[in-house]
Amino acid sequence: MPTTRPAASAITHLVVIRHGETAWNHELRLQGHLDVPLNAHGRVQAEALGRALASEPLDAIYASDLSRAMQTARALAAGRSLAVRAEPRLRERHYGIFQGLTHAEAAERHPEGFAAWRGRVADWAPEGGETLAEFHARSVDITLTLARRHPGGRIALVAHGGVLDCLYRAASGMALDAPRGHELRNASINRLSYDSQRLTVVQWSDVTHLDALVLDEVGRRVP
Repeated sequence: MPTTRPAASAITHLVVIRHGETAWNHELRLQGHLDVPLNAHGRVQAEALGRALASEPLDAIYASDLSRAMQTARALAAGRSLAVRAEPRLRERHYGIFQGLTHAEAAERHPEGFAAWRGRVADWAPEGGETLAEFHARSVDITLTLARRHPGGRIALVAHGGVLDCLYRAASGMALDAPRGHELRNASINRLSYDSQRLTVVQWSDVTHLDALVLDEVGRRVP
């Protein structure tokens, strides 16, 4: 009797992007679910990202519904017959009472909580916010849901640094409490693949498209 081989799994390619810079990124101020737009530099980064990926075919573009991600995603969608699909589950971690505070302010006002956050305690949450474990599960679950929606396709996800960190850890088998050694750069291009079983890191933190950016004093690109 002939042996029937199982069909090869269709590989879905994911282009995962962190939004461009905001003023709060520059200030080391925790944004979480607060809606902070791109600053001038971030808008230029988003435009450079769009140019870098202009020739890459995409089946869909999904983005966190927060404006910093949506602005970045729209720059990627420019010139394409694709609408950006807003996905709230791609939002940054909810930092509760930490939101709006700089790292220094959070450390001063909530020293025990700040230590738990910096120590990556998985079951701790700032008041009103998410635990790291909850955030990780949300980030990975929505990413797999979207990947399964496009088997064998190529999709872009525009999200936040925390989301990218969760996906890198899930794809590489890295523990939630392990110190981070990978970069989470604004407007970076990061590539994962999904074979219906697991995520795999293909390329991480490509920012070559940003290397030549020079801005003047009001944030305009200098030719």
